[in-house]
Amino acid sequence: MKDQLPRKGGLSSCVKTALEKYFHDLDGHKPAGDLYDLVIHEVERPLLEIVMKHVKSNQCRAAEMLGINRNTLRKKLKLHKLDD
Repeated sequence: MKDQLPRKGGLSSCVKTALEKYFHDLDGHKPAGDLYDLVIHEVERPLLEIVMKHVKSNQCRAAEMLGINRNTLRKKLKLHKLDD
């Protein structure tokens, strides 16, 4: 399979659409808790799942791909209960 560059604005467009829907669904109410942490937590889990699947659970390769330390990756996998 050839490596392909994602189309420009693909991820940010998806996040923007999801956030617009989130605020629409709030119907004028204030978000519960810290919105920044909520968004990061919600995006981080599928990111980790997909990367780990792509690298066949190789944590060294996943950490390198994500640009984070392997110990940081392990902590994030544990936080999201993906460390099985």
